[in-house]
Amino acid sequence: MNKSSEDEAEVSFTGLILAFSSAALSYLGHEVSEGRKAKVNLDLAKQNIDFVKLLKTKTKGNLTEDENRLLDQILTDLTSQYSLAANSK
Repeated sequence: MNKSSEDEAEVSFTGLILAFSSAALSYLGHEVSEGRKAKVNLDLAKQNIDFVKLLKTKTKGNLTEDENRLLDQILTDLTSQYSLAANSK
């Protein structure tokens, strides 16, 4: 595998957090792809939010300032979106 292929395939902490965030948002009924919404599943949304919370706890002290800020912003947004979805049911 050449260097550029390795760079493209590299998995990052930020990518992992964004994947859990995207999954949670899709389970909260946000658009999955243009014009398509996923079915709301609050249990799976909460599970993905809990994964992000767990990662924040387990990585405390080992993240960059940007990673910490990203986690805080994502958790604030996901918690808010979850509350809205749960209260609208």
